Amino acid sequence: MQQEADSARRKRPVALITGGGRGLGAAIARELAPGHRLLLGARTAAGLESILAELPDATGWPVELTDYDAVAAAVRPIERLDVLVHNAGIADLGTIAESSVRQWRETLEANLIAVAELTRLLLPALRAANGHVVLINSGAGLRAHAGWASYAAGKFGLRAFGDALRLEEPALRVTSIHPGRIDTDMQRAIVAGEGRAYDPNQFLRPETVARTIRTAIETPGDAHPTEIVLRPR
Repeated sequence: MQQEADSARRKRPVALITGGGRGLGAAIARELAPGHRLLLGARTAAGLESILAELPDATGWPVELTDYDAVAAAVRPIERLDVLVHNAGIADLGTIAESSVRQWRETLEANLIAVAELTRLLLPALRAANGHVVLINSGAGLRAHAGWASYAAGKFGLRAFGDALRLEEPALRVTSIHPGRIDTDMQRAIVAGEGRAYDPNQFLRPETVARTIRTAIETPGDAHPTEIVLRPR
């Protein structure tokens, strides 16, 4: 029986989720776990301890995504990848007048360049599976707001990256998800920086966004979900 269970597990599609240790990434992991073999990314192994205790069949994939030599080594064993969910990112907010070259570089590096490089390195594995790339974008990738310039620039660039990837790799499906603000620890930090009281009811639930992502992934193969926009009600 155990051998049959192991064989069935090996036949399940493989999904890699970056930023999979907490917040939206952990919610996506929970949503995909029943039907996928999961690789869960985070900067450190410690950042994955909680979700791996919850999902013991998942495999940790700790790597700093802006350390490109380390990323190249980490992807080498992955020969086939059905789903790649780019969830990791940072939000270093502030006005243009208050911004710095460091802020712009770090934000674009984490939210755009690292995504492009990880995708590039995984293209052979994605092609082998006719895979699906899911880009967790933002409402800021459709409309910039004051105080969000560097973040929005990265997300606008991420949308363009997805559009180009869709054209260059027609065997893959590429979905850009544009959620509004989500009830996560990152959101709490943003709201605290804005000097406002935190009301979780103002924001999307991570589980709602995760369910939408699973629906996109499970869309029958005759359809290509290219962009999905979610807003809090």
